[in-house]
Amino acid sequence: MAFERPVQELEERLAELEELSGTTQLDISDEMEALRAKLEVAIKEAYSDLSPWDQVRVARHPERPVVSDIIQFLFDEFMELRGDKVYGDDPAIVTGFATLQGRRVLVVGHRKGKTTKERVECNFGCAHPEGYRKALRKMKLAEKLGLPIISLINTPGAYPGIGAEERGQAAAIAENILEMFNLRVPIVTCVIGEGGSGGALGIGVADRVMMMQYAYYSVISPEGCAAILWKDAERTPDAAEALGLTASTLTELKIIDQVVPEPPGGGHRNPEVSMQNLGTALVDALDDLAAVPIDELVATRREKFRRMGAIEGRFPVVS
Repeated sequence: MAFERPVQELEERLAELEELSGTTQLDISDEMEALRAKLEVAIKEAYSDLSPWDQVRVARHPERPVVSDIIQFLFDEFMELRGDKVYGDDPAIVTGFATLQGRRVLVVGHRKGKTTKERVECNFGCAHPEGYRKALRKMKLAEKLGLPIISLINTPGAYPGIGAEERGQAAAIAENILEMFNLRVPIVTCVIGEGGSGGALGIGVADRVMMMQYAYYSVISPEGCAAILWKDAERTPDAAEALGLTASTLTELKIIDQVVPEPPGGGHRNPEVSMQNLGTALVDALDDLAAVPIDELVATRREKFRRMGAIEGRFPVVS
């Protein structure tokens, strides 16, 4: 990414010194320490004032922790549940029971994959209707068992292909949104990377909605917005600015409840710290919600989303 070029140059110089230190008898520890300090400052400066489009690019970084990383790092005894009992199993949505620091939960999330082969198999996190139907079936099972639900959002959007539309993509997402308002168990959701359109909302109705610091959450991708409004891909940064898709803006608009901090330079630079922060936020949210009577919880969830509406004059007019 262009804004990271000064950081990359320092990292390359540090790698050269580390290699030199390991292959020679030269004592360059002072130089290496000074370069590490300079690198730390450069990272903070590079990330101190990111544009919305830069934040979108950080959210899409290939080394950023994805759902499979988070499940492996944070959860114990994960048991995956497959299939929608209507059409088949969609690998772009993962569901399963797990334990989070002694708390039994249902985990639902968009699965993007890590390798190219996995990403193709998971359709790059773009779910089909059977994925959303699978998610709803498992959430209703969690309700029957009295287990809280954790949903992890990371998708550019639901799959828009002909087959998905023929199998009822819009209806599946709409049904999920409707039913999640009525589930009588606590629901916590976090946008861990991309949060695109109805694809995100299909598992995004919750009592506590969180975002990672450099994630984005939007009605449409910046590229899609630029294509529709201006038919010009070069206007993508303008679209990102106008959409107001960053965590800070969405907190101000009360669309999300909490921003989960990431380490300096984003989650891809220190995945463990990023996932530890997420784990702490999830546990705190579950404990808070467990103390709320279930009737009050459901009523508050409905009211929370009813308060969201059109806001005029908040964003700049882009011509």
